[in-house]
Amino acid sequence: MSERFTPSAPSGRLAGRIALVTGASRGLGAAVGERFAAEGAHVILTARTVGGLEAVDDRIKAAGGSATLVPLDLKDVDKIDLLGASLYQRFGLLDIVVANAATLGDLGPIAYSAPKKWDHVVAVNLTANYRLIRAVDPLLRQSNAGRAVFVTDRVGRTPKANWGAYAASKAGLDTLVSMYAAEVAKTAIRVNRIDPGPLDSGIRRAAYPGEPRFTHPQPSDVTDAFVRLADPASTDHDRLVLVQG
Repeated sequence: MSERFTPSAPSGRLAGRIALVTGASRGLGAAVGERFAAEGAHVILTARTVGGLEAVDDRIKAAGGSATLVPLDLKDVDKIDLLGASLYQRFGLLDIVVANAATLGDLGPIAYSAPKKWDHVVAVNLTANYRLIRAVDPLLRQSNAGRAVFVTDRVGRTPKANWGAYAASKAGLDTLVSMYAAEVAKTAIRVNRIDPGPLDSGIRRAAYPGEPRFTHPQPSDVTDAFVRLADPASTDHDRLVLVQG
């Protein structure tokens, strides 16, 4: 097994931890990645947009943190398996996984939704997270305190008209994550969900194009909850954390 990666002079609540964050090129994923790095973790950042990942990496390094960039389209699910194998070869384990990547798709009546667009949303928001669990579970089991955090949305728990594949995929994700939590309950892994609430993010702006900017908190404003659940001292398990009530 590879030796644990240890940043130089690590400090913070996540000092020396290895953390994978999906959808990390912008928005909430970028904010979580930067916060984890500031807390002493070495962050592995994945997203489709290389330029966005590099910009996040620049900010992390400027602040004294460390990161590994992995350009990855989560729809290419076979590459998720390869990611797991590559991480094992380099690090031997994962301490933290934050499954943040998501796509909104088209909002509108289900009866008029395009099958290809429906399949795309379900592939990114649900199927990719199933494949991610398969890939990282063996790595989390190698950690002394594996932590998995999945980003969900209240529209999956309180159905509203016209939210289509996005809401359905988030509802499926809630069930998937709770099942996984039950399956690892007797291990050192702790699995939880976070609903950050409305944020000033790309998905929010796409869903509500007429809404004024800066109506809602910035992604960086809600990262405390992620640090708390990623902390090796945390005992929370199978919890849904509502950041904004």
